[in-house]
Amino acid sequence: MVAPATQQEAIQQFIDLANSMKDEGASIEAVSTALMRACAIYSTYVVTGNDGALEKSGVEKLQTIFGEQVTIVQQAKMERAGVERP
Repeated sequence: MVAPATQQEAIQQFIDLANSMKDEGASIEAVSTALMRACAIYSTYVVTGNDGALEKSGVEKLQTIFGEQVTIVQQAKMERAGVERP
């Protein structure tokens, strides 16, 4: 696998892998949960290293960041669909 040059390329590689897992028979729910858990594990590693763990405030910060990313994705999807936000 070639290292992604941009964040969008990295995102696409994750989506391609998830779709490949789905095509091989994994349920989309299992794939989605695995991706979220992998994100949680990797995000914890980025902040604390291999041997650390997040305090409650760190968990809350990651929850906020993830929520912001979900909001950004949904806003873009609505814009592409021509849906006006209330």
